Order: sequence, then C-alpha cells, then structure tokens
Amino acid sequence: MCVYGYQIFPHSEAATKSLNTLFPVSYCPVLYLCSVFVFLFCLVCINITSVYNMGITITNAAIVDNRSSNVQCKVGADAGADADACIFQCTFNTTSFNGSSACFEATVTEYPFKVDYIIQQYSNCALYLCTESDIVPLIFTLNTNSSCQKDMMQLLSIKGCCPKLFYNNAEVKKTFLTVEKHIIHNIIRATQFETAGSILHDLTAFSLDVLNISAANLSSSGTSWIRLQPPQLLYQNESFVPEILIPVDCLQSIQDEERIIGLVTYLQQDSFRLEQENISSMVLRIELLGGRRLYNLPLPIKMTFRVATDTNDTLLCHYLDEHDWLWKTDGCQTYSNQSDIICSCNHATAFAVLLTRSKLAEVHWKILSYISYIGCGLSAFFTALSILWYVFSRNHKMDFSISIHVSLSGALFLLNTTFLLTEWGATVELDWVCVFVAAFMHYSLLCCFTWMAIEALHLYLMLIKVFNTHYKHYLVKLSLVGWGIPGVIVAVSVAVKDVKQFYGATQMSMADTNQTNAICWITDNSFFYSLNLVYFTLIFIFNSGILITVASRICKMQQRLSSSSKLGTKTGGNAGRDPDNCKSGFTVMGLTCLLGTTWGLAFLGSGYVNYPILYLFCILNSTQGFFIFLWICLSAKKQRKQEMEDKMTTVNTSGIKSD
Repeated sequence: MCVYGYQIFPHSEAATKSLNTLFPVSYCPVLYLCSVFVFLFCLVCINITSVYNMGITITNAAIVDNRSSNVQCKVGADAGADADACIFQCTFNTTSFNGSSACFEATVTEYPFKVDYIIQQYSNCALYLCTESDIVPLIFTLNTNSSCQKDMMQLLSIKGCCPKLFYNNAEVKKTFLTVEKHIIHNIIRATQFETAGSILHDLTAFSLDVLNISAANLSSSGTSWIRLQPPQLLYQNESFVPEILIPVDCLQSIQDEERIIGLVTYLQQDSFRLEQENISSMVLRIELLGGRRLYNLPLPIKMTFRVATDTNDTLLCHYLDEHDWLWKTDGCQTYSNQSDIICSCNHATAFAVLLTRSKLAEVHWKILSYISYIGCGLSAFFTALSILWYVFSRNHKMDFSISIHVSLSGALFLLNTTFLLTEWGATVELDWVCVFVAAFMHYSLLCCFTWMAIEALHLYLMLIKVFNTHYKHYLVKLSLVGWGIPGVIVAVSVAVKDVKQFYGATQMSMADTNQTNAICWITDNSFFYSLNLVYFTLIFIFNSGILITVASRICKMQQRLSSSSKLGTKTGGNAGRDPDNCKSGFTVMGLTCLLGTTWGLAFLGSGYVNYPILYLFCILNSTQGFFIFLWICLSAKKQRKQEMEDKMTTVNTSGIKSD
C-alpha cells in the first residue's frame, strides 16, 4: 500500500500488523473523489479484512490492495475499467483506530494539480491524476537535501502507481531519474561506516551497495585496478551481474573519508528507455560521494557483462548523458569474446551502461544521406513532370493503366517532398509543425504502398483474369482505396494524441560519434513496426505473387516466340538475335520497380547493419519516381502507336469497302 505513516493504532493485532505492513510509504492509489468542487464533504472509509487485505473507499471510488498484485488506482467512470489512473497521498496524525473498519468525514478542496481531503483530526490526504502536469511537481517534492530511503520508496511507489505514464512519457522518466539520482547521493552521504566495508540498501526496484574503500584496500589490490562486485538482485541470474575494475590511481587522489562509492544495479531497465532503446544488459550506475566525477581517466574503468546474444547482434557499450538525456558512446570501447562483453570507459559521469545493437557509422550516414536527398530530389522532379504531363494530356484518351501510374507518381511526389522537409521541421519551434510533417510523411508512405498494391491488382485483372474485368467507376473506387485507407489510419493515429503521441521529433544517432540528427517521424518504435511492417508485408507478399505470375507468363510467351523463330529458320528464314529477349527482361525489371518489390530489401537488412543492402535499398527506392516516369513515357508512346495502327487499319478497311 502507499499511505504514509505508522501512526494509526487499530484495535486488533491483525489490523495493526496489516497497517504497519501496508503503510510503509506516503503515496497510495485510490479511486475518484466525492466532488470536484471546493469545501464539500464526503466519507473516507478504511476496511481491513485480513492481515494482507485492505481497502479504502470514497464516494464513487475505491482502493484495492491484497499484496498479490499492483495497487489499483482509478478516477472517473465509476472507478471501472475505463477510469484514469491516480495517486492518493495521506499523512496520518497520531490517533486511535478502533477495530478493522471505520469511516471519517473529510473536507474536499480542489486545486489545479491535486485534490485535498482533510479528514478531521485524523489525516490530510491529496489525490493526483497520473498525468505529466500532476506527477512531475509531485516527484520534485521529494528532491530535498533531507530525502533518504523513505523518500526513495515514495518515489518508486509513484512510478508503480502510474505504470503507463512512466512507460510512455520521456519527460516523466527524466524527472524521475533526476530525483532518483539526488536521493541516491543523499543515501550515500547518510550511510555511516564504523570501519571500511560496505552497506547494502535493498530498495526492491534496485539495490545500492555503498562501499568505503580504505587505503589498505587500494594497496592490497596488487594491480592497477581494484575489483568491485555490484549488488545482486536476482540470485538465479548471478552470471549476468557485471564485474567492475576501477583504476587505483583515480581513487588514491581522493581523501580517505571521502573515498565512498555507490554501486547501483536495477531490476528493470524501463526507466532508462527514453527513446525505446533496445537495452540488452543489466543497467549499472556508479556514483561517488558528494557527486564527485571521474573523467578523462588514463586507465579506464572496466566492466564485464555476460549477455545472451545471437549471431546477428552487434553490441556496443554506452553511457547515459544526463544533460542531453541520450545514450552515448564517446570514451567507451567495446570488446567481446564468446560469452562476455567488456566495456572500457575513461569516465564515470552519472554512469550507466547498456548494450545495444550497432548503428550506422558517420561516414556511411553522410553518403546515404546524400544519395537519399539527391535521389528524392530527382524523383520529386520527375514525378511532378508525370503529373503535369497527365494534366495537360487529359483531352487525349488514356487507358486506366496510365492513370494508375500517375496516381502512384503523385504518392511518390508527396513522399519525396515531405522527406526533404523532415530535418527542417525538427528545427521549427512550433511543435505542431514537426507533428504535421511526420504525419503527412507517414500518410504519403502508406499511400505509396497502397498504390503499389493497386498496380498489382490492375495487372492481375488485365493480364491474368482478362475476362469480366469491366467495373463501373473503376478509377473512382481505386482512388478511394489508394488515398482513403492511409488517410483513415493516420487520422486515427493523430486523434489519440492525448493518450499517446505517435508523431514528432525523433533523434537519429550514429555508432562512432555522439552527433545526432533530429527528424520529424514516428516516435514510437512499436507503433512503427507493428503498423508499417505488417501493412507492407501483406502488400509485398501480394505484389511478389503477381510479379512471379506475370514473369512466368512472359517467359512462356518468349519460349513460344523462340520456337516459332527456330521453325522459321529451318524453313529458310534468316537466323538472328531475337530482340524480344531484352525487351522482356526490361519489362520484368520495370514491373519490379512499379510494384515496389525493391522495398523488400528492407527485410534483408533487418536486425543488423548490412551496408550493401542499405546502399542498394537507398539507390533503388529513392529513384523509383524517375523509373516510373520512364515507364509512363514508354506506355504513352506505345498507346499512341497502337492508336495510329488502329486508325490506319480503319482507313485501309474503309478504302477496301469503297472499292
């Protein structure tokens, strides 16, 4: 439970044990309130049913804590499943609590960021909603010079009461980590040592081992490093706890009474996933008494991690920069063998280590960026030409194929032009600009995928099904699908911004430098992969099936033509190279680009950095608009040639009849 104080004295022994067990810290969840107006009255009822079961109810609200699961705190909707999460904080006065249940009159006063309950002569309580505007000020109330273990438990309780907020909101995570670090320093400072040694503070979510290192310890090490063992949280996973070697020289320069180090190991890494990073190891924090910093060390700090990996993993050592709130690699080297990852870092500045998959090197990042911008610029230019040509040729009769090609060109034009604005949008101070650019780019990408699927569908109807392919308002229906479905998906994604913001500025970092580029794009990796990957995978499978079917038809036709050519040669015809072979090859290549199957290269580079695949993917897909422009021109030329032949046939037929 999360109610503060040991000062309620129940009548029964079981109730006393329950309260003393369930009330170790000062924050607890309850459901809604009696009223949202000031100076109204309600009843706050406490009910203890057994040693481990307790409930607190307010009008239209209830707390449930049976110690077998997280405490439930809900606000509104009759405290049902649709209610919002909250925190209920109480400070009890010394008073008698006769029996296992009682109800107290409370005065309710609402403030902008909380609701106060004053239980007459017994307790003062406050209710906070699990929102950034409520929780951030509440967390900062614990950021005092006197805060210690009790305040740390309160801080952890706040996090436990609002799990969704702490999982999704980076600003709340940053505030939490800032206050957590401050309290850790207070605990280190308040730890009393009689002799050199260590004192372990087990705070459930993490363990803090405070070590007093004497000069004798340093001199007896016998090497340039002193070996330290971080605290163990899960004893069954002891092999995953890192081993630490700290250089003796850097510690010898610290006075004996100040040579105190705090080693922190965390049970979970969710607080450190500021951008949903893939953390593959235990997170370790190294803190020195008084916030002393170790940096530019001649001999590095060494940490050995045992991490479960697969053959495609490339793991790198990082530290958390708590100024820029980014995971960085400068000053850290990564070494690995069959079972261990060794991190060698020349600093311990608010240190935490994680191991993540490798990122693009700076030189490749720049080259790929140039290719992308040049290719997208060319594609935007040629797709614009395709659209203009189509607009000014509307008086000329065109088949449905060219109209569909131009629609795909329009989607690519939107995608390419929006891509060129992604970095600019991240520099604009108005947040909605970056959100708009990111959402519009996502819409354009989904439109491209959808029109590629429409290309495949039309190709199937035209070349495979052939018969009974006439549909009323054919282009209108295709347009509703091609532009409408992506619009619905993006509109719904934007509409839930109050629950989760999917679009905005996101940081793109490189492996061998701390340089980052902010772009406007999807900020949630799970949303990106679950939606885009599934959407494109279905389209890719469909389009690939159509492409294989059409390519096999072309091969069969080519074999028949070759057989006819050989027969003509035997009967006295001229032997020569069949130009239709090259023509068929170009047709298949053009359909590959038209159906977007080159985007399937993304599957070959997933999970690790494959530079050849990345370059091929970047070149082919950034120039897709140019190749589609050539296809449209060739298709229009072929259509005009066919129309001329039809006219000549009509004229010749009319001439024969007149004769």
